[in-house]
Amino acid sequence: MGKALYDASETARRVFRRADEILGFGLTRMCFEGPEQELNDTINAQPAILTVSIACLTAMRERWHTMGQVVAPRYVAGHSLGEFTALVAADVIDFDTALVLVRERGRLMKENGTERPGGMLAVLGLDRDVLERIVADASVMGVITLANANSPGQMVLSGEGVALERAAELARAHGAAKVVRLPISIASHSPLMARAAAQFGEIVAKLPLRQPRIPVVANITGQILTSADDIRKELADHILKPVQWTSSVVEMVARGSAEFLEIGPGQVLSGLIRRISQEAHVVTLNDREVARVLTPSPLG
Repeated sequence: MGKALYDASETARRVFRRADEILGFGLTRMCFEGPEQELNDTINAQPAILTVSIACLTAMRERWHTMGQVVAPRYVAGHSLGEFTALVAADVIDFDTALVLVRERGRLMKENGTERPGGMLAVLGLDRDVLERIVADASVMGVITLANANSPGQMVLSGEGVALERAAELARAHGAAKVVRLPISIASHSPLMARAAAQFGEIVAKLPLRQPRIPVVANITGQILTSADDIRKELADHILKPVQWTSSVVEMVARGSAEFLEIGPGQVLSGLIRRISQEAHVVTLNDREVARVLTPSPLG
């Protein structure tokens, strides 16, 4: 992850080197070489995804500046962990602070997941009201909640294993197109994360935040945040409450933003945005695409 971008851009290389320096271990090597199991561990995956995302952002900003192009987003937003990349983009926090913050976020979530194990279940092809009834029915088996409203017909449940198993049975019985248990043992964005959320909230309460230069669209409410105080409240509940990605995109489109630029590893959000709004035009600049843009053509 990120190797092609690292090879193509000195600006990106500086971001990776800074991540290694701040964290005190070879995150860069882990991104490029694994082992995959260690990279997928949430305590490593969170700073790794942030680092690749910021490397993409800084490399593209430098490219735009060199070409005399002005790219000035009206809003920034990110899905779950991606909200921290959005905060760096909006100059609410710097990369160093964000890196330490997400590393701690990952540590707290991992510890909490060990104490109160759970999981997550992706459900495709059901309306939200049907899924909410399924969650209510499955809750007799244990803690379960709607964790991610990703797009119409694509949502993720989070909670205890037995409750997720019951929800999977009910979802299939209601005609879900696909039901997939995600390969993780952490119930993100659910009440099972209460301890981690409280500890993370204490960290955020002491964190110096700047006023955003670009309005940030909140995960929790899907509303526009324009002050440091509002962002602090958002982050305090970030691990605990659901991600309202559909509402976030609808809000931006309703305010006149139909052009979206996804920056970071992968292209999942681009697909979600297209399903949420037919008006949206989406450009994906993941790490491989940014590397391609930055690499000179052999034909000149």
